Amino acid sequence: MNERIKRLALLVLAIAFAASPLVSDGFGGFYPESFPVQVERWPAQPVGWAFSIWGVIYIALIAGAGWAVWRPAQSPGWGRAAWPLGISLGIGIFWIEAALRAPVIATAMIVPMAAAAIMAMRRAGPDWRAWLPMGLYAGWLTAASGVAVSVVLTGYGLAGPRVAAIALILVVLAVALTVAATRPRIWSYTFGVGWALLGVIVANAAAGDWVIVAICAAGIAALVVVGWISPDRAKTPAR
Repeated sequence: MNERIKRLALLVLAIAFAASPLVSDGFGGFYPESFPVQVERWPAQPVGWAFSIWGVIYIALIAGAGWAVWRPAQSPGWGRAAWPLGISLGIGIFWIEAALRAPVIATAMIVPMAAAAIMAMRRAGPDWRAWLPMGLYAGWLTAASGVAVSVVLTGYGLAGPRVAAIALILVVLAVALTVAATRPRIWSYTFGVGWALLGVIVANAAAGDWVIVAICAAGIAALVVVGWISPDRAKTPAR
């Protein structure tokens, strides 16, 4: 595919992705009534205001993709990341509607969305206009994947809310720490994961679940430390 066409396609997908909440009721977390086993709350789900990060993600992706079309020579990373990012955004266009109607299908969608976003971020290159939006997007999706899986496990009676939350938060941290260690300069990825964990901390502090609060706080601290001590910190974000 022609390089310019790939970049234009990414811009169109980013705009369509950002517009997708406008054709649905938006998304601020899963609803208990969507599941056969209903619980009062899911400990892994961030507080509602944490989902406001999507506004920043949408704007950053559109701005970055627009810059890549306007100044292609200055943003080679968008060309390298085109296929995985395009796949992720293509799935994401339909994700909110799936989450509202069929959470299991939405969970099956968000995991490859996150994997493709991480792959795109790793190809982004040194231009911050590429790695910043991709990192923020991939970071939030890393955490959101764990939330979705934990909610589905609980909603179908496969695990208790607290057990599922702790298990999936630990899985998210394992993935996030691994990714952050290999791309420490992409601080937007760490921020995306950390923002989600902060939302979980606030939700669980209000509920008095201090074990989950402590796990998330330790996870944020570990992400900061890994980014700081990594031997690759002085290198460019993708090589």
